[in-house]
Amino acid sequence: MTRPATSRSKFRIVIVEDHVLFAESLELALTVEGYDVRRVAIPDKEQAPGALITAVTRRHPRVVLLDLDLGRFGDGEKLIAPLARAGINVVVVTASVDRARWGEAVRYGARKVLAKSRPLNDILATVRRINQGLQVMTREEREELLRTWAEERSGLVELEARLDQLTVREREVLAHLMKGHTVREIAASSVVSEATVRTQVKSILAKLDVTSQLAAVGLAHKVGWRPPVVTS
Repeated sequence: MTRPATSRSKFRIVIVEDHVLFAESLELALTVEGYDVRRVAIPDKEQAPGALITAVTRRHPRVVLLDLDLGRFGDGEKLIAPLARAGINVVVVTASVDRARWGEAVRYGARKVLAKSRPLNDILATVRRINQGLQVMTREEREELLRTWAEERSGLVELEARLDQLTVREREVLAHLMKGHTVREIAASSVVSEATVRTQVKSILAKLDVTSQLAAVGLAHKVGWRPPVVTS
């Protein structure tokens, strides 16, 4: 049995979105439907999420429409769990097509994830269903997204384990490769022979189970590996 819907004029929605035109379109569409809609300003630099979370929660929304990519502020995903714990219905509206990322958002507490490419009516329909106390995600969809996230995470753990096998020197060499340095440049900056560096690169490729320097660099970027500081 569903509960009576809240009057739309008392049903507050907060939009957390750094793309102004998209945010304005959402605000207009929801306002026309009679909802109480607010937007919050997105910080223009990366920082801890505390201030933005406070800015949202003090508006006492029933629903937050949240983008995952908030410009210089960074990943909107870090807002999901705190907002969900505050009893707010978080609906992610994202341009990302990475379903593992969608699954992670659901894992943190998002009620629904919608692609920005979907019709605006899909967002409106989701808000209506939340207002009516209805489910907005099937069990099958939820399980599929969580499974996709778990499989992706398992693969990343395996890649991280490969990177952990690198010696200190191999990590330094990989850091140089990530900065676009050639074998000759690495040898010159390290005061070793090019043959030595080639041997080190060969060992890196073997440990990472890849066949090219480009693939090794791509793997490191994929897991967010942070190399030691390369000063030259």
